[in-house]
Amino acid sequence: MSGLPLSKMESVPFLVEVSETEIRRERQKARELRASQWWKRKLAAGICHHCAGKFPSRELTMDHLVPIIRGGKSTKGNLVPCCKKCNSERKYRLPFEDPAS
Repeated sequence: MSGLPLSKMESVPFLVEVSETEIRRERQKARELRASQWWKRKLAAGICHHCAGKFPSRELTMDHLVPIIRGGKSTKGNLVPCCKKCNSERKYRLPFEDPAS
């Protein structure tokens, strides 16, 4: 690590090879978790993980903090409720990546 703050560090592409089989498997796990009581409780709180806005549960989506396509898994530690606006703005970025870059 260079010791520079993240805002001063050079942007380096994050490339991970994720097979179609792995993507399908993780999406299936996400579908299963979406039906769980754990996820229903997360939605019931009605709070977007990213903007902390309050929303009806039907307006929240499941967001992978580390996207599947970038090697993320469908695990409780990687899944958060997210409003549709934040989820669409994030796309495949990690939480610390600047949307302007």
